Amino acid sequence: MATAPYSVESARTPRASRVAATLLGVVRQLAQRPQSLLGTVIVLVFLVLTLIGPSIAPYPYDEIIRGAARHPPSSEFLFGTDKLGRDVFSRVLWGAREIIGIPGIATTISVLLGTCIGLFVGYNGGLVDELVSRALDSLLAIPALVLALVMLATIGPSALGIIIVIVLLYVPIVTRVIRSATLNVRASGYIEAAKLRGESTTYILFREILPSVLPALSVEAALRFSYAIFLTASLGFLGLGVQPPSPDWGRMVNEARVSYDRAPWALWFPAGAIAVLVIGVNLMADGLRRVFRYEGQM
Repeated sequence: MATAPYSVESARTPRASRVAATLLGVVRQLAQRPQSLLGTVIVLVFLVLTLIGPSIAPYPYDEIIRGAARHPPSSEFLFGTDKLGRDVFSRVLWGAREIIGIPGIATTISVLLGTCIGLFVGYNGGLVDELVSRALDSLLAIPALVLALVMLATIGPSALGIIIVIVLLYVPIVTRVIRSATLNVRASGYIEAAKLRGESTTYILFREILPSVLPALSVEAALRFSYAIFLTASLGFLGLGVQPPSPDWGRMVNEARVSYDRAPWALWFPAGAIAVLVIGVNLMADGLRRVFRYEGQM
């Protein structure tokens, strides 16, 4: 009896279809929750602005417009101008790349490293788990902002320095979340079946356990991204973020404090952009938590 030829592509197709169906289901569940949908839309809008913001900005972020200092919002200057005559709307658009890009890169690295470490120590347990857990607990005992200030004072304020700080702060947190999720599933029947089939540890970690911890990982990644945005803005406010002339939103808020009584809009718009973005990410994270909780009960 003839059998259909087997190919790697045909084996991958069902898995790809399941992934696509899962993503589509998540999107549908988010769309059924107005707050979660609003948060997702806000995040997507800011991501689009990160990509196209500089191309649609009316002025370069460092251009000083003669005779336009402290102009209120108008048709010519949508967000007004600051004390030096720079267009606030243009600076907010340009600054979106750093306030989103730097936390995005740092969060991605943190999630990848934390996931790998959490899977490994959670699956193997024993002395390795104990040593890694104690080392991570020692890092978590230090307040995040204090550790960030000490490290940036040592390596200097820069985009790379902020990324290193965020990674060191958030890898322990992600590791603990993934370790806990791994401990809950490592004794499951399908894990034991994979061991009996003689599968390698790498296969078990990333093909059997990882899909089971993805819900917790997705929510944690969204929350870490939100906190990373706020931390980046806070460091910029303190003068330890990306240095001038870069239009860091946190630095814009700090600079606008001096002339708040004469040009309050120069503070309102960057501060409002930070608040809206953080709220949007938190709403999206809450929606993801509810979706995965619902699917887990089905």
